Amino acid sequence: MSMSAGWYLRRLSRMGPREVAGRAGDAVRRRRWRSARPDCPSVTGARFTAVLPEGTITAVPPDAAKRLIAEADRLMYGHAEYFGVVRDDLDDPDWWRDPKTGRRAPWGYAFDVPYRNEDAVGDIKQIWELSRHQYLTQLAAAYAVTGNERYAERVAQHLRSWWTANPPLRGVHWISGIELGIRLLSWVWVRRLLDGWPGAADLFEDNPVALNQIWHHQRWLAAFPSRGSSANNHVIAEAAGQFAASCAFNWFSSSERWRAGALRSLERHLRGNTYVSGLNRELATEYHGLVLELGLAAVAEADAAGVPVPATVRLVLLRMTDALAAVVDNRLRPPRQGDADDGHGLVVDGAGTDRWASLLSTGDAVFGRLDWWPSVTGTDVRTPLLAALIKPTERSVSRPVSRPAHFADAGLTILRGPEEIWCRCDGGPHGFLSIAAHAHADALSVEVRHDGVDVLADPGTYCYHGQPEWRQYFRSTLGHNTLQLDGGDQSVSGGPFLWTRHAETRVLTADTSGDGVARWCAEHDGYEGSVHRRRVELTAETQELTVVDEVRGSGRKVRLAFHLGPAIAADLLGNQAVLTWTRDGEERSAVLDLPGQLSWQAHRGETDPPLGWYSAGFGRKEPATTLVGTGFADGAEGFTTVLRFRG
Repeated sequence: MSMSAGWYLRRLSRMGPREVAGRAGDAVRRRRWRSARPDCPSVTGARFTAVLPEGTITAVPPDAAKRLIAEADRLMYGHAEYFGVVRDDLDDPDWWRDPKTGRRAPWGYAFDVPYRNEDAVGDIKQIWELSRHQYLTQLAAAYAVTGNERYAERVAQHLRSWWTANPPLRGVHWISGIELGIRLLSWVWVRRLLDGWPGAADLFEDNPVALNQIWHHQRWLAAFPSRGSSANNHVIAEAAGQFAASCAFNWFSSSERWRAGALRSLERHLRGNTYVSGLNRELATEYHGLVLELGLAAVAEADAAGVPVPATVRLVLLRMTDALAAVVDNRLRPPRQGDADDGHGLVVDGAGTDRWASLLSTGDAVFGRLDWWPSVTGTDVRTPLLAALIKPTERSVSRPVSRPAHFADAGLTILRGPEEIWCRCDGGPHGFLSIAAHAHADALSVEVRHDGVDVLADPGTYCYHGQPEWRQYFRSTLGHNTLQLDGGDQSVSGGPFLWTRHAETRVLTADTSGDGVARWCAEHDGYEGSVHRRRVELTAETQELTVVDEVRGSGRKVRLAFHLGPAIAADLLGNQAVLTWTRDGEERSAVLDLPGQLSWQAHRGETDPPLGWYSAGFGRKEPATTLVGTGFADGAEGFTTVLRFRG
């Protein structure tokens, strides 16, 4: 999908003068770099000293090590899966080929590659993901755990192959700063985890090709930071990767300057990307996880190198960890909110490792768990590695004395009831910065789980590029558990990562005090001439969730959607649906009484247009039942929905 002239004009309209000037400077620099590609300055006496403390690997739990080794063996046989596409070519990968479409990205000066055009390049996410080299950190970790040199030799083979195929500023892997930043972080950990291998120095510090690549990656990141309206999770990845490399690979005359600049950027943007409550400002849960992982990895490098870090950096990461502990359900699943592309900051674990449990385990090791934190029983490889490098945080920092349920700055409220009932209510801003790139038009949506099972589900994301009708559906108002008026979205989209008008939402009530009935009420002005107000009550004694929707302004066509999780079977009769599912071999059920003023219909797996889908992860989707009620708002009577869980 290539961008039209209209898109560029809409994108320009969301920038401020400073951003426009910065981007103009970037354009001039790109033209100059086309013909001015200096080689890395000569380096002598480089040594890698940011090693793991002695005994660190022995602290890796045996079951976590077993999962890692199983994953490493799959990779050694050439098998992997990215975004729902199975690959069997990882023994000798083609770094430029998209396995989903079979297309191969064109060669040439990096900034000339039309990476947004799937017809010309293929699925850019598929091409970029492998070259983040996070599968190489898994192989390197398997070497560290087992001492088996075949893992190290495969890492060396692939790095040499990649460096040969991707010289500086040539091709698709030199376009996006987030890719360069995460790749640098991976290389730091590959070198660290291979430290006991006799060939490690020959692969990195004694290898002119590696030095040239590391230097050019950092030069690129220093020159082309994400700016202004794009300074979201991308700029965190850029700064974290640049900082990690300039700490661990401090072999260049520019290393000190790069390190200082990256640390300033990291500190500034960690604060800017995070609410005081600790939730990520993009209001996209997976990016909360990504930023937290990147921040922890950066602090690990600082402490390993003895580089002082501003106290605000650790404070933000502490608040993010406490916020994560507060919002997860009883199975440690966080909300499914906003965009999600399965992006990770540092990967050293095998399949089956719980990402969120791992982050909470690391938080426990680094910051110390609070009494109200949920219990974590799972194990991981990453926690003992990071904990061995990161200095424990002083315990004098003020932290919540009880589990927060309402995050006023983020507009996120969690209602909890008996029998593990969990409900997220969305009354927050539309998104972050002027383009709100990773936002969905989901104001006032609810997400309900029972013992960790999605009952009223957020359908997810599915895709970014190349499939505009699916991108639009999964971030649309109709694609969420909220109310649509006159067939439009609450906020206006200007492109796949651009919103030109944002609905304004305000929370009126958030009572989670625990008196037996939890209450929430909010409204938004996204529909011109009308206001949508929603009230939600969760009654503990009866295990009932009541949702009342009111529309100020009559005569408008209403569509009210409730998306069921993929495990939920629904029998709809009139305006009542009986919901059934199985959890741990036990049959569960609930009754959904829907507003009688609307005409209800069940949709499942429809494609023209899309409706009735659930995306468990990026690039994957499966049919799921969506109940849609259609009618008109009369300006007086509200629409009442009651979800009753059966004991």
